[in-house]
Amino acid sequence: MNINKTQHLNPQLFQKDIEMQPIRKGFGEGLLEAGKADESIVALSADLTESTQMQPFAEAFPERFIEIGVAEQNLVTVGSGLAAVGKQPFVTSYAGFSPGRNWEQIRTTICLNDRNVKIVGSHAGVSVGPDGATHQMLEDIGLMRILPNMTVVVPADSIEAKKATLALAKTQSPAYLRLAREKTAIVLTDNSPFLIGKAQVLAEGSDVTIVACGPMVYEALVAAHSLTKHHVSCEVINCATIKPLDAETILQSAKKTGQVITAEEGQAAGGLGGAVAELLADKLPMPMHRIGVQDRFGQSGEVTQLWHEYGLDAHAIMQAAIKITNRGR
Repeated sequence: MNINKTQHLNPQLFQKDIEMQPIRKGFGEGLLEAGKADESIVALSADLTESTQMQPFAEAFPERFIEIGVAEQNLVTVGSGLAAVGKQPFVTSYAGFSPGRNWEQIRTTICLNDRNVKIVGSHAGVSVGPDGATHQMLEDIGLMRILPNMTVVVPADSIEAKKATLALAKTQSPAYLRLAREKTAIVLTDNSPFLIGKAQVLAEGSDVTIVACGPMVYEALVAAHSLTKHHVSCEVINCATIKPLDAETILQSAKKTGQVITAEEGQAAGGLGGAVAELLADKLPMPMHRIGVQDRFGQSGEVTQLWHEYGLDAHAIMQAAIKITNRGR
């Protein structure tokens, strides 16, 4: 594995004391900065202003903030109405409720009308921990990427979440931004590039391609680093934009390695793994393994326990890489 220096990875990447931050913190910082630059940006929350990191915007621009209350279906329909009159709404809740509870309203009032609403689903994945299955949204990537007109972004860390928020604020179409609750490793730096629809090769390799998103990007890099001891060379791609998928970057890497692993903190079916599987089946069939939750619901537990239980860590990626590489050889 050769680290791609042009991507400006955190120099502390493989140290035990690597800096950790909640990914949602980057969203809050990005929204505040975007709000200062664009007066058309408004913010709406479903009684989770502080949890979703919308508080800084609400305090800075109270006249541009609306507390909807515990009414997620109203949250997105009001957002659609505001977009219809020229505002640019960011609407936040837990992913389990938005898009979990209000998917039909998102489909009909936002996507069908191509309204410029940014839906921010926080606390996604099993890393919600003790809150359990009802709050551990695992199906949202699949739900959102099948909607016409919808962009889907899953940032790797808080730095990328800020950049994604600022980038989405400059677009004029519906988008879904998926955020985790737990503190996760800072993978990138302030100088790392970010473009909607563009994946980044973070580490170059020749034996297997690992395509990851969200907190699993760090796990993929750790796995690739460890796999050098097993003489397995991994190419690691940070695929923050699930839709539109960067087919060119993924296919170019897949042609080189001949086998692909995807890694995400959600259902293996329908999400990033589903998107890449569809791409490869259509353009370049080859051996593939999808790391993700395998047709199960979440459960209460400590985050590290749950990641191990569902095979969402560097160890699981290492095992998959060794298995798929040995099969290829």
